[in-house]
Amino acid sequence: MTHILGIDVGGTFTDVVAVRPSGEVVAAKAASTPPDYSQGIFDALDVLAGELGMPLGDVLRDTMYVAHGTTSSLNAIVTGNVPDVGFLATTGHSDSIHIMNVEAKHLGHSPEEVQDILRQRKPARLVPKTLTREIVERVDKRGQVVVPLDEAQAEEAIRELLGQGVKAIAVSFLWSFLNPVHEQRTRELIAAVDPDVFVVLSSDVSPRMREFARHATTIMSTQIAPALRDYLGPLERGLTDRGLAGPLLIMQSSGGTIASTEAPANAITTVGSVLSGGVIGATRLAEQLGHRDVIATDVGGTTFLAGLIVGGEPIRASTDVLNHYPINISTLRVRAIGSGGGAIAWLDAGGNLRVGPRSAAAVPGPACYGQGGVEPTVTDADLVLGIIGEKAFMGGKKLLRRDLAEEAMRTIGTPLGLSVEDAAAAVYAVQNAQTADLLRRVVLEQGLDPRDFTVYAYGGAGPMHCAAYTMELGAPEVVVPLGSVAAAFSAYGLVTSSLGVTRELSDPHIWPVDSARITANFERLEADVRASIERQGVPILGVELRREIDCRFAQQLNEVATPVPLGVVDDAGAEAIVATFETLYEEIYGKGTSFREAGVQAITYRVHGVGVLPSTARLSERPPAMSSAPVPKEFRDVFLSVQHGFERTPIYDYAGLEPGHQIAGPAVVEVPTTTVAILPDTSAVVDRLGNLSIRVK
Repeated sequence: MTHILGIDVGGTFTDVVAVRPSGEVVAAKAASTPPDYSQGIFDALDVLAGELGMPLGDVLRDTMYVAHGTTSSLNAIVTGNVPDVGFLATTGHSDSIHIMNVEAKHLGHSPEEVQDILRQRKPARLVPKTLTREIVERVDKRGQVVVPLDEAQAEEAIRELLGQGVKAIAVSFLWSFLNPVHEQRTRELIAAVDPDVFVVLSSDVSPRMREFARHATTIMSTQIAPALRDYLGPLERGLTDRGLAGPLLIMQSSGGTIASTEAPANAITTVGSVLSGGVIGATRLAEQLGHRDVIATDVGGTTFLAGLIVGGEPIRASTDVLNHYPINISTLRVRAIGSGGGAIAWLDAGGNLRVGPRSAAAVPGPACYGQGGVEPTVTDADLVLGIIGEKAFMGGKKLLRRDLAEEAMRTIGTPLGLSVEDAAAAVYAVQNAQTADLLRRVVLEQGLDPRDFTVYAYGGAGPMHCAAYTMELGAPEVVVPLGSVAAAFSAYGLVTSSLGVTRELSDPHIWPVDSARITANFERLEADVRASIERQGVPILGVELRREIDCRFAQQLNEVATPVPLGVVDDAGAEAIVATFETLYEEIYGKGTSFREAGVQAITYRVHGVGVLPSTARLSERPPAMSSAPVPKEFRDVFLSVQHGFERTPIYDYAGLEPGHQIAGPAVVEVPTTTVAILPDTSAVVDRLGNLSIRVK
């Protein structure tokens, strides 16, 4: 088995990538098919098989493994399309999920929303009180059982919840992260009553202190786990029936994959899977191009995504916020807004033009698709402005209707007193401004300077807008990954990822700490990580481990993930951990802000394990251009900036471009799966991998 496949399912399109034995990458694309996304996957695989010149069965039989990024988990939570689940908590502590501490007032809100006290509202409850039960049990802060689990009461509560129709139960007891014995026994009691009920324990998915975040993480994982299981099971069977012999792997928020059989038990780790693939792909491409600091941007059909790579490594986080609730997962730090190619333009109550976050998605799609959509979208604006050619979309496989796009644009243009073209130009400007604004926040919040970064732009709509938002941001260069991965770059990231497992435990204490205690905690986690990787049954080249401790100054809330070297930690090593923490703290909060006299606390120990997969995916170098300059295939009127308006613009076919070719803006490059807009006052050059690099002249 020599092929490796990556499958990225977006809200509008499904992308697949195959890595051949030589390392060559071949990509294909098809429309997504909600709610049954598996059909879109099989459609895209059929297209891929045609690109490879092989029957699909032969491709799958020759596939080592499939890496898949799925939107199902994230979409279910964001839309609230999740089933009711039961919730079991320690007596006296079930209301913490409803009280939400003070976090409900700021998590996931802008500064303006936080300050708008009169309009502040708590998010919708994750679980109704009618499906919550308190169980008598208590483990103390040392992990000792002080009140045994009341099994009779627990069994009664379980039967009551099942009688109310729940199919899954979340169990989150107060100090279970130190001693999970009561949670584990409760799972056994649930199985004895009904073995088909899906059970999620907080000690499995979130063994950290702070009960509110632990409760939220456990409940959300319980909400999406059964649906993820029901989605992956038929998908894997469908792939197997078509010839797949290797395993199906699922991308996680951390940027590593996990076996599909393990994914439902760790469902919460998959919520960011569609966000992580592109950042991993950008990291691999940056290695080839020699870029150390990169802003990875992805404009798909529904969302605009942005992640940072600093010093060659993606920026990571140990927590995230979803629907204004905290979730305890290791994740690549990726920010998202609803501003993709299918983002709908609309007028608010004040008559102001807005773009997104609602999307036309794959069905009905933008008005120009001719599938029944009537609302104006970013794609409709791009068509009216001439950026997209009516016959160039998806390599000419899908003809676009300019008349329908213009009709949709009138719905916002007429109330504003704008022509169709001016309305489209306004949508284009708002799209570029709000994406640049997100990028600015992503970079500046890290205390970094956009002028030090190269922007990477991918996704079907990214290359159309990247030059505009890059120039507005102030970054010097934007690279559009083309060649074999044009518009399927996130799927490329999937095939370059590795198996990833993270294990953690909270063991709060104040320095000085017994170094043997530190070593024992890490050795326990490392053994668990290795066992989990082996249990997935995926052939790997080796295991790489990385340690860290979340540290903070006493009486503070913010923690800093502090790296710890592998091996036995002695007294000098324990002291070095504190010194590293102080250095990192001052890098984040400013020189002189550390204050060891307050006391340093270790909170959570964490081990990241990577099972290195045998992917050889590297974008192939192409021979240099034989001709001095490329020749446009045609000219058309295109609007790319307010200052220049519509200009007669050369249109280039990407198939005629070779490394070393230079194109002066304004210009448009048409690729079978996307379109690249080169603004006036910028120029582009084709690099040795076939990518387009755009800079200000």
